Formats: sequence, C-alpha cells, structure tokens
Amino acid sequence: MPKRSGAYRVPFAVSELSFDEAVELAADTGKISGDAGPLLETVVDMLDELERPDEHYDCLQVAGTNGKTSTTRFAAAILRGEGLRCALYTSPQLVRYPERMEIDGRVVSDAAFAHGVSVAVEAGRRVNATRAAAGDRAYTITPFDLLTVASLVIFAEAKVDVAVLEVGMGGRWDATSATDPVAVAITGIGLDHMRILGDTLAEIAAEKAAVIKPGRIVVLGEGTHEPSVQSVMDERCRACDVEPLIVEHRTIAVPHALGADVEFCCPTVRATYTVRMPKPTYQPQNAACAIMLTEAYLGRTLDEGALNASLTACPTPGRFDIVRTEPLVLVDACHNPQSCEQFVAALNGIDPDMSRRPTLLIAALADKDVAGIVRILVPAFPRIVVTVTASDRALPQDELGDLVAAELARQGRGASDIVGSYGSVREALEALTRASMPVVAAGTITLAGEVAGLLR
Repeated sequence: MPKRSGAYRVPFAVSELSFDEAVELAADTGKISGDAGPLLETVVDMLDELERPDEHYDCLQVAGTNGKTSTTRFAAAILRGEGLRCALYTSPQLVRYPERMEIDGRVVSDAAFAHGVSVAVEAGRRVNATRAAAGDRAYTITPFDLLTVASLVIFAEAKVDVAVLEVGMGGRWDATSATDPVAVAITGIGLDHMRILGDTLAEIAAEKAAVIKPGRIVVLGEGTHEPSVQSVMDERCRACDVEPLIVEHRTIAVPHALGADVEFCCPTVRATYTVRMPKPTYQPQNAACAIMLTEAYLGRTLDEGALNASLTACPTPGRFDIVRTEPLVLVDACHNPQSCEQFVAALNGIDPDMSRRPTLLIAALADKDVAGIVRILVPAFPRIVVTVTASDRALPQDELGDLVAAELARQGRGASDIVGSYGSVREALEALTRASMPVVAAGTITLAGEVAGLLR
C-alpha cells in the first residue's frame, strides 16, 4: 500500500518554457549522445538536486521487450480501480509527447508538460554548473533523462499515491532506474536495441534483470520463460535473495471478431481471477502480469468486479488499435519477431484465411530484427505496401522492399504482391485511402504513431 506522501515543491526558481520549446527539447528522445554512453548518475543527481520528488509516492517499474507498455497501462488502471491516485509513465508517445505522462487516466496538460520539462532543464543546468565548479566534465543529459525527471516532478506536484513507470530501454542504465521502486515486473524478452543492449537474448535479459534488487517485489512475466532468459532471471534473483512471483494465465475464450472479448483466468498467491476484456489474444499475459504486480504491491486480493471494469476500460493505444472504420485502418506497434508472432496469432484467431485480410502497410527501424519482422508479417497478408517513417532510425523503403520481395519469393509468391512503395507514411495512406483499401499498419511503433496522428 502507499506509504509515501506529503506536499512537494520545487526547491528553486524556474524559468518556464513554452510548450513548443519543451517539445523541441524532447523531439530527439531515444538518441544517446556523448562518448560515455548512458549514465544513470545523471538522473540520480538531477533528482537529488530537486530534493527527490520521487520519494513522495511509491514507484512500480515495468521492464521488458514485449508487452511492457500494455502491462504498465493495465497496472495503472487496476490501481485506479482500487481507489489509488495513480500516475503512468510510458514511452514512446503515439502522437504527442504529453501522452507519455498520465494522472488518473488522463494525459497531463500541455502546460503541465512544459512546466515539468522546464524544471528538469533547470535541474540539469544546476547539476552541471556544480560539476564544472568542481572541475568535473558536464553530464550529457539526454531528452529521455529530461522527460523522466519532468514526469517525476509532475507526479509529485499532483500528489499521486503511486506511479507506474515503463522502462525506456534495457533497465540497468534506464532513467527510470534512478528511482527506488518498491516492486518491479519484467515482461517478455526479445532481440531489441541490439547495438546497445547486446546480440543475444541472454545479454539483453541481463540488462533488463538489473532492475531486480534486494528487498523489491519481483514479478516475472510469461515472456521470461525462454531457457536462456529464465537462467539469467533465476541467477539474478538468487544473487539478490529474492523469490520472484511467476505469472501464469489460462485462456478460456478467444475473440472471434474485432472488439470482441477474450476471457482468461489468472492464479496468484491469493486468488484466482477470471477476467473478460475486449482485447486481442496476446493481451491476457500482459494483464496477468499487471494483476500479479498490483496484487503483490497492495498486499491483498483485488476486487474482481473493479478489476474487470478497469481492464475493460483501459485503452491500449497503438496495440490492435482501430483508428478508422471506413475504410478500415488498424495499427499495431509490433516491432520484433516475437510481438509480430503474437499479432499474427491474434489475426488468425479472428479469421485464419489470409486472402480475406486487408493490405499490410509495413515500415521498420534499422536497429531492429527487420528480416525477422518481415518473415512473420509478410506471409500473413495478401498485399503489401512498403513505406518509411520520419524517424532517422527508419530503414529506407528500397531496402525494406528488397527484404519483402525476397520473402515473397521464398514463399513462391510474386513481387506483384507489393502493390505500392512510398517515401512517406502520408503518401502511402493517401494512396490507400483513394483506393478505398482496408489497411493494417504494423512493423514499428513509429508507423503506428504516424498513421494514428494523420487520422485522429
């Protein structure tokens, strides 16, 4: 239960930025600059300078490759349903930067966002001024550092009881790890950010397992059961003298139409919960992880009626998300082979006939396992349109088109199944709309976000 409370005030004067100025600082979030790489000490020192806003509420942290955003959202929704004032921090945003920060289910205002970034900027300036006076090298403060500190300040000023924080990348050096979470969850592990986190599942798992520390509640999701990953998790738990809670669920009924309910049961150490919610078949394992995390944090059983209501109402932007109905446009943020397999399995549960499916609009980021993404997505659709997002990490459309053509050839299909290639998401969407083609957009969250931003 919440044990930290009290009013928080920023301990120094701040020059307030405009919303546009704050967004400009956030616009390259995700890049890591500087020769030293990511430094957790940067955020620790900024929070210390701010007299620890994160110590005015409890923090729960969710790490992993697949399912962590949904798990974070589900956990926050459950805690709100249990009567707590709950904050949510996720990344990246689907359309606008303030979407990363929510309080009681509502995105923070533009004014609150700009204020939080202003405070973080001043904290960073003061920290680096102190370092310069001591003859130390100034920190490289990444935009993700700024946004994390900004969110923690906003949550403290809003007097939340608890904040659920999604790890941005990895875990060991992630800015959210500058807090001291009372409970952590690790969802699925996949090959992601390989240039930074490592080339194997075990190496990536080790970076994420670093959030496990002595004295913390630890929940291991179903996606950590792969043998090399489980070995890393078990070793880390033993080293920290932690007995992890292992997530399980059993699906009772699957949805057979878009928007229909999936039903599942989730056993915990205190109860077995039965849940129905209008989500695709890959979401029960994420909801089950959130159930176990929140129950363990609260130290009591959950109200099953409130649980069902909370999960039913919980939005999952960019995850099996219908952003237009006529013609249909569905977006999904699957961005590695594992999440793509889950997405395709959900489609198969609704209609296994590939020939009746919409056109696939695909884009990818160069630092992902693009060949693996193509291998899973392309066989699941009758027609393919290739495009490139605005991200500077985007794989050029010609390179992606070559991978798609090679996969089609491997299946014995012709390159004619590629019905378009466009240099921007806007161009691709406009062409598909003119042709009245139903569309599924998948392959990277940046594609899901750009499509949603153009249509909402």
